[in-house]
Amino acid sequence: MRVVITGAAGFIGSRFAELFVENAERLGYDDIIILDALTYSGRRENLVDVLRDSRVQFVKGSILDATLTDELLSDAHAVVHFAAESHVDNSISGPRVFYETNVLGTQQLLESARGGGVERFVHVSTDEVYGSINEGSWREDHVLAPNSPYSSSKAGSDLAALAYHRTFGLGVMVTRCSNNYGPRQFPEKLIPLFVTNLSDSQKVPLYGDGLNVRDWLHVDDHCRGILLVLEKGRVGEIYNIGGGTELTNREIVDQLLELCASDESMVEHVPDRLGHDRRYSVDWTKIRTELGYHPQVPFDQGLKETVQWFHDNEAWWRPLKIQTP
Repeated sequence: MRVVITGAAGFIGSRFAELFVENAERLGYDDIIILDALTYSGRRENLVDVLRDSRVQFVKGSILDATLTDELLSDAHAVVHFAAESHVDNSISGPRVFYETNVLGTQQLLESARGGGVERFVHVSTDEVYGSINEGSWREDHVLAPNSPYSSSKAGSDLAALAYHRTFGLGVMVTRCSNNYGPRQFPEKLIPLFVTNLSDSQKVPLYGDGLNVRDWLHVDDHCRGILLVLEKGRVGEIYNIGGGTELTNREIVDQLLELCASDESMVEHVPDRLGHDRRYSVDWTKIRTELGYHPQVPFDQGLKETVQWFHDNEAWWRPLKIQTP
């Protein structure tokens, strides 16, 4: 059977591709296609180990290319869709590409999947589509209230995916994850940005009062959750995937300063991001009770290992620090 994994040269997608290859024989897949446009945050270097496997084929291309997606999905059994523009700050300075890629690109992929008879389509999304919550946690049926061009484009893609299930019967499942962290994360995101800045004795920019709260999820746990949904999830359903560790940005910064042997003098307070959501928190009871999902990486351990990975892999991140999207 064939699976098409889009955006698998990126941070989360590449880790999922590794996990999928490890489980491909058990799941019955012998034809694994990775489709990635290799925009600024997608890197073939992230796929070195995966591409050694004879079952894996890498295709450089866009999910907006109908001819290409029709061809690749014509014989596919499953799609796992990571490809997206994902950095909130970039969506504020240049929104258009987010709607083109995240909404229109997803619609094109759904159409190709429908035409190709794809049976299982996992659409990977984000908890940011829910907006901001002062207390409690979002369940999957919570109203969507996105506050940035990025999150609104992802909400649009979620709705398109679910509409293709309801209208055409496509076997869509949507996952919404909390904040990911781990090795190979592009250094525009909070943890890798701060670690690499501190490695260069550069200050780290802390938005506003630093009290914005996020639920942190190790990329390995996220990918295990997605694999469970692909294998056992119910079509037409949404599954929240959380990490169970809610921390303010200020608390994250304090831990990073300690792990990087730095101090408060390295923190630069900067004006808050436009439309900055105050708190995210997902209720992941559904994936736990239905599919048996549990996070396996304790946050303290995962953060320490992530910091060490960036310290040990300067050759990976150094060129990216001078690269602009």
